[in-house]
Amino acid sequence: MEVSQLRRLYLDFFIKKCKHTEIGSSPLLPENDPTCLFNTAGMQPLVPYLLGAAHPCGTRLVNSQKCLRTDDLDEVGDDTHHTFFEMLGNWSLGDYFKEEAIKWSYEFLVGKREDGCLELDPRRICVTVYEGDETVERDNKAIQLWQELGFILNSEAKPGDLNRIYPYPAEHNWWKLAETGPCGPDTEIFYYNGDLEDPKFKNNKYAPNDETDVYVEIWNNVFMMYNRESDGSLTELTNKNIDTGMGFERILSFVNGVNNAYQTPLFKPVLDRLRELSSKTEIENSIRIISDHLRASVFIMGDQFGVTPSNTDQGYVLRKLIRRAARHLHKIGVDYMEAVAIADIFIGMYSDHYTELVGKKDLILTELKQEIEQFSLTLDKGCKEFMKIKNELDQKAIQIIPGELAFKLYDTYGFPLEMTEELATENNLSVDSEGFEKAYKAHQDLSRTAAAGRFKGGLADDSEESTKLHTATHLLHQALRDVLGDHVGQKGSNITPERLRFDFNHSEAMTKEQIAQVEEIVNAQIERDLQISCDVMSVDEAKSQGAIGLFEDKYAEKINVYKIGNFSMEICGGPHVQSTKELGHFKIKKEQSCGKGVRRIKAILQ
Repeated sequence: MEVSQLRRLYLDFFIKKCKHTEIGSSPLLPENDPTCLFNTAGMQPLVPYLLGAAHPCGTRLVNSQKCLRTDDLDEVGDDTHHTFFEMLGNWSLGDYFKEEAIKWSYEFLVGKREDGCLELDPRRICVTVYEGDETVERDNKAIQLWQELGFILNSEAKPGDLNRIYPYPAEHNWWKLAETGPCGPDTEIFYYNGDLEDPKFKNNKYAPNDETDVYVEIWNNVFMMYNRESDGSLTELTNKNIDTGMGFERILSFVNGVNNAYQTPLFKPVLDRLRELSSKTEIENSIRIISDHLRASVFIMGDQFGVTPSNTDQGYVLRKLIRRAARHLHKIGVDYMEAVAIADIFIGMYSDHYTELVGKKDLILTELKQEIEQFSLTLDKGCKEFMKIKNELDQKAIQIIPGELAFKLYDTYGFPLEMTEELATENNLSVDSEGFEKAYKAHQDLSRTAAAGRFKGGLADDSEESTKLHTATHLLHQALRDVLGDHVGQKGSNITPERLRFDFNHSEAMTKEQIAQVEEIVNAQIERDLQISCDVMSVDEAKSQGAIGLFEDKYAEKINVYKIGNFSMEICGGPHVQSTKELGHFKIKKEQSCGKGVRRIKAILQ
């Protein structure tokens, strides 16, 4: 099955049979979420609606969401982990619940191909459910629904019975938004990825989440039915939601009868090309890493809020991915510039669904070429320097690379710490990472330690302070357009309870007079006590009325447009205050460059 065919099958199943509305993928870079660098799950952009806001497309939604995670970077190259991936998801916002979610997911997996389903082998499927504790009882409803579909509780199954139901504790089958807020049990669907004739499989010696990993999770149905209060207690939600997610790359593998996505049309053209170009042996892990990292890099640079390589935030992740791919190209003896050709392949592969990549093709390939050229100049020298360090340590019988030497490889040769650690592992060494961090902090503005926490992902903050600052970004956006020109558009934002950060396209630094003028305009609108309202309309209506926003594939047929009096009109999901008078006094603390043609403002409310 081809890539676009699988995605379309899933979307059409939920649109035509289950009456869902398709929504486009939100940008890979989250809007107004200070807790993570990238969207890490399909539900993340929908948090305001899962918390109760009305979605303009209704109560049944479906899409394929672009996601990126870096916490499993060391696992990339195995059969199941990828840096960039798509998450197929369907949601019920206070509409249908457990019965429909479970039955529809199973039907799509095992139903006939002519009926728009995947026709996977049902013998390979088992499920997990929440086993309950002293606070919330076992999810007997989910168990009952799976039993109606032919599944058997593991405790009641006989040797040789397949399609088992495994009750598991909260560690595996309880989902939560954060320590407080919406939460609830879930049921996960697993697919057996081994030999059907394996005696251990026939005698049920394997189970989900065991040490063998022969059962791979492919779908998760979350039953968001409780709210965790600050004292730890649970109350039932009035509107119960369904949040589901199915890993696109994993399901594509199993539909095509292979063990991993690298054997599917998604990666095979790139891997075959690298095998032809390399004359070395033992290259499989490297060519997987190269293809994974370059695909992720294409999507980061091609995103609606796309970034370029740098030493901070998302740009740092991008630089790390490109340079890691370049090192593995070097390792297998393939020219560095092959990275550009591979990126071009991925752009063509995804251009039918993610059309933004086509419009940014020249930018993606140019930035990638420049980064590779810059890094290739020092990579060879850096590898030689590493071997020199290794030989000196070998002579002294030392197996730990001192932090200051690891930092030298970074500062002089552009080696991220992760690359030095990877080389060290290959040569039976380790790295004094704490020493590296100490040297790094003394020399750079970015604290690598603090940034590492942000790579783990998180969810949006809807506190009163953050809501005010989010509203202020709308005023700031329009004020910048008034002062600098209509070319100004949002390139990203980051909100914490303490400050807002707003990135926008502009070719030169703002003058002191321009900054003061923007502040004056914003504060004037605050003093006017403008009311904030939300209208649901089509994209064409929003355009005709002059709404500010990214008119890209992320928008569905209906969208939310927030108006601040007669001053600002912008496409947004919220949250917002009711009137500008609540904001207080707006003050710009800093204006600076954060990339080619992109400026950044940091501001506060006093």
